[in-house]
Amino acid sequence: MVFSSTTFLFMFLPALLLLYFCGRDLRWRNAILLIFSLFFYAWGEPVWIFGMIAVTLVNWALALLIRKTKNKLHRRLLLALSVIVSLSLLFWFKYSSFLFNTFAALFGSAARVPSKHLPVGISFYTFQVLTYTVDVYRKKARPQKNPLYTLLYISCFPQLIAGPIVQYADVAEALTDRKTSATDFLRGMQRIVLGLAKKILIADVCYRMLLDLLTISAGPQSFMSAWTMALLFSLRLYFDFSAYSDIAIGLGRIFGFHYMENFDHPYISKSIVEFWRRWHISLSRFFRDYVYIPLGGNRKGVARTILNLTVVWVLTGLWHGANWNFVLWGVYYLVLLLLERFVLKDALLKIPAWIRHIGSLILIAVGWVIFAYDGVPIADKQLVLYTPDFAALGKHMLALIGLSGTNGLHFLPFADKSFLLIAKRYTVLPVLFMVCCLPLKDWFGRFFAKNERRAFWGELLGALVLTALFVVSVIFLIRQSSVPNIYYNF
Repeated sequence: MVFSSTTFLFMFLPALLLLYFCGRDLRWRNAILLIFSLFFYAWGEPVWIFGMIAVTLVNWALALLIRKTKNKLHRRLLLALSVIVSLSLLFWFKYSSFLFNTFAALFGSAARVPSKHLPVGISFYTFQVLTYTVDVYRKKARPQKNPLYTLLYISCFPQLIAGPIVQYADVAEALTDRKTSATDFLRGMQRIVLGLAKKILIADVCYRMLLDLLTISAGPQSFMSAWTMALLFSLRLYFDFSAYSDIAIGLGRIFGFHYMENFDHPYISKSIVEFWRRWHISLSRFFRDYVYIPLGGNRKGVARTILNLTVVWVLTGLWHGANWNFVLWGVYYLVLLLLERFVLKDALLKIPAWIRHIGSLILIAVGWVIFAYDGVPIADKQLVLYTPDFAALGKHMLALIGLSGTNGLHFLPFADKSFLLIAKRYTVLPVLFMVCCLPLKDWFGRFFAKNERRAFWGELLGALVLTALFVVSVIFLIRQSSVPNIYYNF
């Protein structure tokens, strides 16, 4: 089940809200939320829901033992067991085939193991299970005596499938003591509508634009078509990822959970460092708190800092997928961040802000091109991919600088038929979507907050806009079903 579906919007969510709020006792509400969360996950994973439950219950028991155990060595052994249990399922489904095929290729063997079906959301709930036992081990939070509360933390459906990654210490108190005010309910609904509009009216439209472009031409045939593909994929990624986070945050607020912001207008960044402070914040925070800092962070000299960053970025790449293009993508950002941190340093600040902004956007778009080539044909999953090999990635990279390596190196045309047809069909839509990447809500909010009269008209205008967005989104959804979120594949 996906958020951007009529089943969720007009059946699942209304039934949940009705049952959830018909009782005031938190135990009732937690029970209803847990039942619906498990049903939500079982809708897409009727078998592997038992794997998620088993991993959760094992870690619940280990966390209790960690809390009771006084011996330091025994506590570490219990934590190590927890990590092994949590990662074993993820490793088996996501990385075992990749590692076998890699070693087989290194030793010249033609044997290949097909990729396994990846349980939905496994990368997200595995990390959340880890934060539970680690936070208990670090004494940042107390373990739950009731296993159902631990299961609710892991399986809570708003963030179960695609984040944000919620650290246990951030919601431990809310599991047993929380309330929902009328303001929370209203703001949560507003955030849900905004997320739906991002997903259905922007992300899905970018997806279909890319499909049209790829239908006309299998790959970039000109300088402009190469950059149009990079631009559309960048837009689709941002609006698809952030839309899910918006809906998750809105749903969480309705039920009394205050999840952290996960995307903070990353495309207004003026450096790669700033971009990663704004993009998928919960993932960056997880690797910082549970990998980078435990490894020593930047406290043990430059060489150790570089090593720690290398570990983090290789893992970040692999977390997104068991494929070498994701490793390359992680290394790409590692190199850019090292250049900014240790080479450019303060010299970067002397460059005009608008140049830094444009330069950052170009580098980010190139990164998303690398990200796209994971070798899975577009017919096999609804994630826009250009082609399944590194030769085609190299071809696209050359096209981004106006060159072609086919039959010798030569210049590509500036534009081609596919680009011109897409430009004619969609006109200013890509430009409009780029404008939507700006913090428009913050700007308008500051304008209307200057006095009470403006605030009244701002609230009225906001309500009208959100109502219109919801109606149009539902119309689009009925006419053409939404595409599943990209992170469902991770």
